[in-house]
Formats: sequence, structure tokens, C-alpha cells
Amino acid sequence: MKLNLSKKPIHTVAADLLIILTQGENPLLSEELSHLRPLLKKYMKKKAFAGKRGETTLMQIEELNVSSILLAGCGTKKLEPFTVERAISSAIRFGISEGCRSFILLDHIPSYDWDPSLYHTLSGRAAIWGSYTFTAGKSTCSTIKGLKTTFTGDRSHRALINRAQIQGDALLKTANLANLPGNLATPKTIATYAKELADSCSLSCKIMGENQLRKNGFGGVLAVSAGSETEPQLIQLEHNIKNRSQRPLVLVGKTVTFDSGGISLKPGKNMDWMRYDKSGGMAVLAAMHMISEWELNIPVIGILGAAENMPGGAATRPGDIIHMYNGKTVEVLNTDAEGRLILADAISYAAAQYNPRAIVDVATLTGAVIVALGHAASAILGNDQSLVEALLTAGHKSGERLWQLPLFDEYAEDMQSQFADLSNLSKSGSAGTATAAAFLNEFVPKQTAWAHLDIAGTAWEMSSTSHQAAGATLFGARLLTQWVETCANNDNALA
Repeated sequence: MKLNLSKKPIHTVAADLLIILTQGENPLLSEELSHLRPLLKKYMKKKAFAGKRGETTLMQIEELNVSSILLAGCGTKKLEPFTVERAISSAIRFGISEGCRSFILLDHIPSYDWDPSLYHTLSGRAAIWGSYTFTAGKSTCSTIKGLKTTFTGDRSHRALINRAQIQGDALLKTANLANLPGNLATPKTIATYAKELADSCSLSCKIMGENQLRKNGFGGVLAVSAGSETEPQLIQLEHNIKNRSQRPLVLVGKTVTFDSGGISLKPGKNMDWMRYDKSGGMAVLAAMHMISEWELNIPVIGILGAAENMPGGAATRPGDIIHMYNGKTVEVLNTDAEGRLILADAISYAAAQYNPRAIVDVATLTGAVIVALGHAASAILGNDQSLVEALLTAGHKSGERLWQLPLFDEYAEDMQSQFADLSNLSKSGSAGTATAAAFLNEFVPKQTAWAHLDIAGTAWEMSSTSHQAAGATLFGARLLTQWVETCANNDNALA
């Protein structure tokens, strides 16, 4: 999908489809299109179109130089980035299914005074994301070519549209990796991708293989990969690291390429989609790509702890005690609570190696977060409220919603072990998301700001929806990029 800008009056721009957003039954029309309101309202009533989120309806019109108008519902409440992005993605997906290849979007939302940077990033990215379907596993499926979305309006917005193009392209490239199954996306495959990405832009890349991980004491990563024939990798991507005027921000992503549960084997049903357990790492990978391409003037480090969790003769057993990177010991009560072992090593390494301003980790960590929040939002927990607030704001602006959960001392107490410093599973078996975060907090130095995003309920769509094809959502990539950009524009704060 290519994004363009046209200064021509909207009724003279040729395209297959003009996308008009609606707030409930109210079409959001620019002054130039306001004369169409009676016609659209009549059509909406005829089709019983209520403008619900994800709802679309197609109508033919002769007054414009387009074949059709597509009305895309944003819901009945006040418009938010989340609803607008999904509405545009839904419209693009529906249009493509109807054979459309060229689209028009207004360069603003009438009646809403949104910052042009926010709107164009959001809408341009949504148009590109709406065009994506993972086809690499098909033997006969060809890519649809010639897709184009044109914004009409101010020429000064061209730079914003170019930024949206960069972000959308980065998301699609990463999605092709994120959607690959465990036999095709191994830790080494991801490491190779990261090296090639670094070579293509301004990132630098460092890789630790199994021997280096063992030499440096990454006991958590090695315990997870012990049962697999596939070698683990610790992948580090560095952006603008030569900027010594600021301490870096560090993004850490759980990258379990396939999670069988290890000796604590998962049930067979739906185990095929456990390729999604690398989604945290994929979000960090996409964010680092966008941060680099946007040339943000701030040092940022992306760390992916990549491993495969499998049963086998050498696999870690329930009851085993392991030594972590920072010297603490952990009793492994359940080998399916493996992500926190990888993250703990990566977090303590990041703190020791980079002395960061802040660490944010992203992970499909607990099923408990789905019980708590379903698939509508991801959980955020942290040790620094200003950082948490900054990420909540970034999530709202980027259309990736977060909800804060508490990090009480009781949760840390619940992770104590009789035989080691900590256990990787709580004694009570309750508050799974909070106790997992409390475990991670034990590996964060007290002076380091840290936040944890549990994206288990938002990282994957098991079947196609109106706004995206089945597969990875790359939840976290957009909000992390938004947050880093905000930090780059404010030297004295985390937000």
C-alpha cells in the first residue's frame, strides 16, 4: 500500500473508493462534502447502518470522481485513536475484498481538532495495516499489487504521510516474521533478520549465542531452551547509542519462538498458535525499526531474548533450581512459566550493561491477564508511576490501550520459595499477572524506572476480524514508538 497526497479538490481525485468515517449515524463530512449529508443519511437509514465499530456499508455515487463511497463506523461515543484506526483498517480490508485498489481519505476528521501528526500517522498506518494478509505459507497465493491511498489537502502534511508510510511498512515487514511458525522462525532466524535489519538502517546489532550466554551466566534463558535442539539467542539492537548526553531507553521483548510448555506440557488444543509467544520480541523489533527510520535523536536499545521451550531429555524439570544472570536463584515450579525467566535475565543484563533511564518489557506472559482484561486492553504494571502514566498516554494516542494493575508487596511475597530466593510460580495461584510482574521487579535495580506490558490477550487474532487478518497484531510496537518519540522531544522526563 502506497500513501499519496493530492492538493486537488476531492471531487476531482480519481479513485475506486472514498472512505467517510461516521460517529454513529453521523457522517463526518468536510465542508467540501457537506452537500452529500442528506443523501448519505437517507442511504444509511435505508441500509439500517448504525455506525457501530467495524461496521461498513458501500454506496454508489455519481457526483464525485470515485466509483463508490464507503461509510466506516467508529462507534457512537466520542472518537478515539483506537476506534478511528480500526475503522480505517476495516474500510480498507472491505474495499480490497470488493476489488478496490485505490482509496481516498480526508486529511482531517471534521469536527475534531486532532493534531495533524497524530491523525496522519494513525490513518496512514491503518490504511497500510488494513491491506495486510499473511500469505507466506501458501503455495499459490499472490500479493495484491497497485494498492494506493490518497490524502486530500494541505501539502505541508506530506512529511507526516511519509512518516506513516515508514511505520506501516515496518509493521508489515515485521508481521511477515511474527506470523511464521516455529519451524521457520527459529531464534537463529530472528537473529539473522535483526542483523539484516541493522544493516539496512542506522541500527547496530549484537548477538549472543548459547556459548556466550553460558559464559555470561544467563541461567534463565538457558533453562528455557534446555530441552530444545534449537540454540537460544540474545539479540541486541542499538539506536543512536553514541549519544552520550542521555541515558538510553531499553525495550525488552519476550521472544519464545514456540512454547510447548516444556515438561509442564500444554494441552494439545490450540497449541499450534503458540508461535505467538514471540510477540513481545516482534513488537520491540518493529519499534526499533520505526525508531531508526524516523531518526529519533535519543539512544534506544532493543533486547530480544529468543528461545524455544520444548520437552526433552535435557529439559528443565519442575523443582530444578537455576542461577539467574544477576546471581539470584529461582526454583522452577512450572516450566510453562518460562517467559519471566527470559525477561528477568534480559532486564538485569540491560540494567547492568546500559544504566538506562527506563526499561519497558513487553511479553505474552500470563493467561491471567486475559481473565482480567479479555482482549480489549493489555495490562501495565511498574515501579515508577510517571513512566506508567507516560505509557498509558502513549497507548491512548497510538490506539493501543493499556490498563494499570497494582504491584503490591504481597505479590512479591507470594513468589518466595522455600528452597531458593524465588520461585517462578506463586504459592497462592492467584493474581497471576501481578505476581509475574512482581517476580520481574525482583530483577530491576531500585534506582531504575521499569514498566511491564502483558500483551497475552492483545497480541494475536486467532481468526480474521473486520480490521485485520488472522495472526499477529504487533501490539506494543505503536505505543513504544509513540513513547520514545515523546521522550526524544522532552529531555528532562520519561514522557
